[in-house]
Formats: sequence, structure tokens, C-alpha cells
Amino acid sequence: MIIGVDEVGRGSWAGPVCVAAVAWPDDAPKRGLADSKVLTREQRQKMAARIRRHAQGIGIGWVDAKQIDKIGLTAALQIAGRAAVTQIGLVAPIIMDGREKFLGDIEATYLIKADGKIPAVMAASIIAKVARDTYMYAMDHQFAGYKFSSHVGYGTKGHRQAIAELGPSAIHRLRWAPLQMYAQ
Repeated sequence: MIIGVDEVGRGSWAGPVCVAAVAWPDDAPKRGLADSKVLTREQRQKMAARIRRHAQGIGIGWVDAKQIDKIGLTAALQIAGRAAVTQIGLVAPIIMDGREKFLGDIEATYLIKADGKIPAVMAASIIAKVARDTYMYAMDHQFAGYKFSSHVGYGTKGHRQAIAELGPSAIHRLRWAPLQMYAQ
């Protein structure tokens, strides 16, 4: 078994950062697993349900926009990453997508593009993306006008236009360069 770890929301202008950890058994089915970025929303939803059936454990760590503004993205990723891995409560080799060692003293192998190579990390990629997107879809209803369900907080033209018209919402990250003028 391997515990795969991946994050989503790093470059978003709004909403939390989310890190998922998935304990994936060697004998679990791998068909359909892929980096979440290459799957459609429907494919991710189906795969997330399948991952939940086959995983030995799943952990999800969150840090919201206000906390990201307060402590910075690196510290936020460390908090979310440790929370995700700790929730699983199992001991197994950990493989994390990327090169940034934000699990701190938790021993892990860091591998660039692991979310497209290692089944456990692919599973974590999908779980993280589905969890965060689901949150942002809910925020679309709470903060009408920002259209969070279409861009999930990333800096699209439509998102920029909504911020220009409405100002930032309570879930916008005001430390991000495009939004710093609203930090006052």
C-alpha cells in the first residue's frame, strides 16, 4: 500500500487550499485513475466514488482564505498536508506530487508529476479536486454574482470582472497580487 498526497487550490484567488491523502492498496483497481486535471467533472465524480470504495483510508486537510492571508500559502499547505496524512492513521510509504516538501518532518518521497504516474497520487488528486470543487459550488450559491461554479476561484476573465463589479467576497485571498488593493 502507498499513501498518495496531492493538493488543489494553490493558485486560486478565492477559497481554501485542499490537500488529500489516499491510502491505496496495491491490488486495488487502477483503471480510470488519472491526474484530475485531465478528467471531466463527471469522470472525477465517478472516480471519487470508486476511490472511496477501494481506498484503505482517505484524509482531507483544509485551510481557508483568511488563514492563507494570515500565514501564507506554504504554511497553509503544511497544515493541510499534515492534517490529511494524519487523518488516515496508517503507516505506509508516502508519495507526494511535486517537489515542495510541505509535509515537514513526515517522511515522504516527492515526485514531480506523480499525479499522472502513481495510482495513489492520482486518487489523491481526484479526491482533492472533487472536495474543493464541491465546496466552491456551494460558495457559488452563498456569494451570488462571482460564478464560483464556473471557475472555482481561479483568475479567469469572468472572475476578474465580478471582482471589479462587486469587490472581493469573504472567501477571496487578499494577499494575492490582483487583490491586494482590497486588503485595506
